[in-house]
Amino acid sequence: MLSTGALRAHLLATRLAGTVATSREASLRSYRLFAARDPRVMLGLDPEGAWGELEVMALMADRCGVSGDPGWVSGADVIDPERTLAGLEAFAGRLGEAAAQGVPVLFGTGHPHRLLGFYAELADALSAAGCLVLTPAQGRCVDITTRFGVRTYNLDYVRGVALVREPGARGPVSDTGAHSHSPLPVRVALAAAGEAGGPLPGLVVGDHGWVCGAGQLGFEAIGLADTDDPALFVGEAEGRVSVAVPLDDAVRSDYYRPLTRYVLNRACLSR
Repeated sequence: MLSTGALRAHLLATRLAGTVATSREASLRSYRLFAARDPRVMLGLDPEGAWGELEVMALMADRCGVSGDPGWVSGADVIDPERTLAGLEAFAGRLGEAAAQGVPVLFGTGHPHRLLGFYAELADALSAAGCLVLTPAQGRCVDITTRFGVRTYNLDYVRGVALVREPGARGPVSDTGAHSHSPLPVRVALAAAGEAGGPLPGLVVGDHGWVCGAGQLGFEAIGLADTDDPALFVGEAEGRVSVAVPLDDAVRSDYYRPLTRYVLNRACLSR
């Protein structure tokens, strides 16, 4: 069993928390765009409140531990490891409850290069506990607006985790899974599940648009988010996201393995 102290040390050593690779400039840009309701950073969330740039920054300072000083405009951003640990506890708690209730679960990621293994291990554990891990709309085309214009991707599942690929992509998922912020894939997946007569997920687990898109539609959703992903934390503050765990979502994939073990242990799902 990985102790809380050992995990805290791991978070700091790998820069999952503490001083992270995400720049202050990138975070502030996201806060400005969110305040302007730019769809590139909304991730499918339609906030009820009037979130100005300073309000977003204050929320991120509270939920992540970033600086709330608008005068600090450059350098590396910071995540408080205590907030990450608290988020992981809440995240594990919801997984444990889902397992105990045997609810269907949908996993999806916009970071397949980094986070596929993390989610896949959780999916395996919930499946072993008796939860149905859903894979609706596999192979379905999804048109997503990118900085290069509208591009068509294919919805795919690897070890029970949804992701999008460019058409015709083959080979290892790390080479072909696409980085995406879009909520469209989860909307397509949920619509397909509904059209098929269910079952629908009792919990959606993931990041980016998978969490915010599902939460906006009224599905319980939990996930991971970086300092430049304010939508998940706004969604959490407004009650449409159950848990948003602050951490760097783009470090080496093997750095997330201790988090997987910790979460499964806390959720009483270790095998």
